[in-house]
Amino acid sequence: MDSQEPQENERTALVTGGIRGIGRGICELLKERGYNVVAGYGGDTAAAAKFSEETGIPAYQWDVSDFDACGKAVSDISAKHGKVTVLVNNAGITRDGTLKKMTYDNWMAVIQTNLTSVFNMSKACWEMMLQENFGRIVNISSVNGQAGQYGQVNYCAAKAGVIGMGKAMAQEGARYGITVNTVAPGYVATDMVAAVPENVLEKIVSTIPIGRLGDSQEIARAVWFLAREDSKFISGSTISINGGQHMY
Repeated sequence: MDSQEPQENERTALVTGGIRGIGRGICELLKERGYNVVAGYGGDTAAAAKFSEETGIPAYQWDVSDFDACGKAVSDISAKHGKVTVLVNNAGITRDGTLKKMTYDNWMAVIQTNLTSVFNMSKACWEMMLQENFGRIVNISSVNGQAGQYGQVNYCAAKAGVIGMGKAMAQEGARYGITVNTVAPGYVATDMVAAVPENVLEKIVSTIPIGRLGDSQEIARAVWFLAREDSKFISGSTISINGGQHMY
């Protein structure tokens, strides 16, 4: 590595949906590994303040489904914390329902937050990554984007789209030192999964060969691996971390 190249502890990493669950795990591990970490969040200012107090990681609020808001957030963060050259697109929501019952609003809310946000954020960071001749984008998909899930046509569509989008972006970024990869977690012990009815969750766990839910740190370690300086030959890949629930 050229001695003039920034080391990991000089890289600014931005994690959307970063104050809880998998996002928080990613933030904490990247900070531990020496990155200058910033978390993004959507609405809970009290939770964000508590997160920053507990972790020492600054948190910025904006709507990832809003193109202009994403551009402004990245501009503000870069001015204060350094150019964002590591981006983790983790923000996501669910609005479950069968196709028969799903409303257009619930379809669009999930598509905009889980898929369009990846475009918005990646577009906002792309130019500075080109200028730096370095970038690491890690998109968080889901086992349900690979295998499908009853009652989640919106979520599955968005998470499958993230995988395809990442492969196309990887081809565009390759010659400029920008890698784009995807991590597809299975069911992880987060607030989102905790909201699943207990009887349904028991059925889900019964389909996981390892016999338990995942831990956010197990996902975070894969993100860190892909974000590293020396992971430059890995691009356009999807790492599935699901306890053997879906193999292909």
